[in-house]
Amino acid sequence: MPPAASTEDSAPERRRATLVALGVVAAASAAALVAGLLSWTPAPTEAARALTGDEAERLAAARVSTYRDVRAGVRVAVGTGAGRTDLIGWVDWSRPLAYLAVGGPGAGQDRGLVQATGTVVVHRPDPTAIVTPAQPPLVPPGDRWRLRSLPADRGLAGALAVLFGLAADRTEAVEPLRAGGGRWLGRDTVGGEQVDVLQAARWPTGWIRGTPTGPAGASPGQPTAGGSDPRWWVDRDARLRRWAGRLAGGVPITVELDRTDRPTLWPVDALGGRSGLPRAPTDEEATRLGRLAARLRTGSGAAVTVAAPLGGTANLRGTGWLSWSADVAYLSVAELDTLGRRTLLRRNRAGFARADVPVGPGTAAPGPPPLPPPTDVGWRLAGRPVDELDVLVDTALRADGPPPPADATVRVRGDRRAGRPVDVFEVRHRGLRVRYWLDRSGFPRRLELRTAGGVWAQLDLAPGPLPAGVAPPRAEPPRPKPPRPASPPGKTAGPGRVT
Repeated sequence: MPPAASTEDSAPERRRATLVALGVVAAASAAALVAGLLSWTPAPTEAARALTGDEAERLAAARVSTYRDVRAGVRVAVGTGAGRTDLIGWVDWSRPLAYLAVGGPGAGQDRGLVQATGTVVVHRPDPTAIVTPAQPPLVPPGDRWRLRSLPADRGLAGALAVLFGLAADRTEAVEPLRAGGGRWLGRDTVGGEQVDVLQAARWPTGWIRGTPTGPAGASPGQPTAGGSDPRWWVDRDARLRRWAGRLAGGVPITVELDRTDRPTLWPVDALGGRSGLPRAPTDEEATRLGRLAARLRTGSGAAVTVAAPLGGTANLRGTGWLSWSADVAYLSVAELDTLGRRTLLRRNRAGFARADVPVGPGTAAPGPPPLPPPTDVGWRLAGRPVDELDVLVDTALRADGPPPPADATVRVRGDRRAGRPVDVFEVRHRGLRVRYWLDRSGFPRRLELRTAGGVWAQLDLAPGPLPAGVAPPRAEPPRPKPPRPASPPGKTAGPGRVT
């Protein structure tokens, strides 16, 4: 008979078995936690039931509470598994403005940074970013932002619609919730706070059934809460802590809100830049604005660079020159997503002209326009601005005209441009919103135009001499003929004449 195993020999085996068992339990618990979050179904504490009066009122007031809190940190998960997209950042519902880092295994071309209003999305792509996103930098990078058009109700666009829809400036109607439009599912804990998990046949932007605003269509009649309807985690103060639902195509989405993480957001330039405290110009500032025309006429001109997000998807970049004394601008403009082509733009006293020219594959975009301007490229002429880029260039050239009305001008904020302090003035006149970034000498370092799409197009100026060929040569005035010398007395002044 073999000797019995000693206690010392069996103890390590028991410890290993215990560790293996604990590891299995931990893995199973983690898997259950992830599955529970992505299926957005809380473990029921009691049987689901109709809402009480207090619960219906808190659910009806949840979006107003979010709006009154102004800002919050958010964490969003869209989809599951390898198709999941994660969004981390903040939302300011008073502007409205969302600023998010986008990552996750399914982020694809959306990976990077995003800023969005209710109508505009600008994206700074970063395909090399880590899969798991971190919070975006409080001061956003100043370069590589692009206008984006997203498919409605899906992926990133659907998540943004949900985020903006989680706040409202008025309380929802309570009666539909009491009449079966909502139900109580159980209790949960979010961020250390006990919450009620409520379900409603209501999307953040409208009733799912009974109105046409839900993501999956609508049917007439009284909305009734069902198993597939969104869930709202609401605390005792009617504040929303978590929301879960499904986007178009049944893609699950979960939103976590952190009311303690609420910094002031800094919009990128295309969305207006850092906010300030608008006020009327001081006497000194008004004098500087009034001298703008004279300041520009005395200079030789400026080199210009253009960043113009126009329409829904156009991201134009351009370089060139501008002369106020000659009343001419000449630029080369390229669309970031259109390779192998540039557009030459020229504006003078006769109007506007454009020509498309091919460029080599190794040519840097946009690159300066050729000098002198070519004559054989099929210039298209127009007497008036064709688009908002023409309006921006035309506005810059007309800055040497009469100053805008004082009551149409406000100082938006102080800023810096080209290493110099500037004052940013906004003028609303004749249907346009234009911003002038004036340095202390009165020179406009930047002009911005608010476009019909709700973004700001920028034209930056650097004063200096212009290269030959930008402005047409000035015609030399005819020299007066010298007076004919007087004839001496007694000499003829001409044939047959005697003086």
